[in-house]
Amino acid sequence: MGSGQCKRFVWGVATAAIAFQWAGAQTPVSRGLTPPAPARVRPASAGTSPAGAERAGGAPQLRPNPDGRIPILEYHLIADSDSRWGRSWRHFRQDLELLYARGYRPITVSQLIDRKFDIPPGTSPVVFTFDDASPGQFRYVERNGRLEIDSTSAVGIWLAFHAEHPDWGNRATFCMLPAAAAGHAFFGERGIQGQQSAWRFRKVKFLADQGFELCDHTLWHANLKKYGDEVVQEQIARGALAIDSAVPGYRVRTFALPLGIWPRNRALAQRGAWKDPKTGKVYRYDFDAILEVSGGPNRSPNDSRFNPLALERIQMYDGELERVLDQLDRSRDRYVAGTPASAAVAAPRR
Repeated sequence: MGSGQCKRFVWGVATAAIAFQWAGAQTPVSRGLTPPAPARVRPASAGTSPAGAERAGGAPQLRPNPDGRIPILEYHLIADSDSRWGRSWRHFRQDLELLYARGYRPITVSQLIDRKFDIPPGTSPVVFTFDDASPGQFRYVERNGRLEIDSTSAVGIWLAFHAEHPDWGNRATFCMLPAAAAGHAFFGERGIQGQQSAWRFRKVKFLADQGFELCDHTLWHANLKKYGDEVVQEQIARGALAIDSAVPGYRVRTFALPLGIWPRNRALAQRGAWKDPKTGKVYRYDFDAILEVSGGPNRSPNDSRFNPLALERIQMYDGELERVLDQLDRSRDRYVAGTPASAAVAAPRR
């Protein structure tokens, strides 16, 4: 992609491989999964769960700890094999199984900052984030004129897992690019991995209808530090505007920094505006959460030091997930949901 406000951006640094490392990646064998009807999940307040929820799946019996740490996981490519910035679809499925067995349940970034966790008592929240909107995250296959979700894409695997484990909700945050190269334009276009451009908005709306969160990641993954205030605001505002085009009226609350790099004017990562030179209309954005690109588990939102405008994330590769979960258990510093009645016996604040 070339420089300039609307031109393609050329990835000239090694860190840019974060979103576009396709070398050797193959299109997984497509196996269809018919999209279910949009999920209807009753919201719950922090530390509560839907009526009748139990500690399912052999989740460990843990004391409530509303002041513990919460991991935010960061996925990029979902492909046939693992890479520095990719997770094989088989290992992605194993990640879900591991987290479920160890008593974790997913929430979105918005639920995290709102302290509204709809997970069973005794389980721990985990936040999934998916960056760059690649086809491997959400891929359609067409059979006899009917679109089905590829069961080896992240969304296909997630929905199948949800069907097996109803208390594993459709709760993840997708940080999307609407106009990037190599198929990173709302999960694929122009025949890349068999994806048609006409399917892009349909995918975005499907995610919103299912209960997943939509997140801004700029227009085409610009390194915001390289540009002036005008371009920074255009990149961010047009990313949010594209989401609104797919899901009219959707409020985008979360922004993921491309490459984890802040603009020189850091305030513009949270709030700004762009004026369309063609129409003269002004588009504004104002986020409640900003995602970094690396770090460790975050403080509880009950902690006065919790900062929703600088949320750290854990990049998913090799054995990183097991390492983080083991560390949280060793330190006894993982957030564990309780009930209002059990709040008095919660672990002390660290």
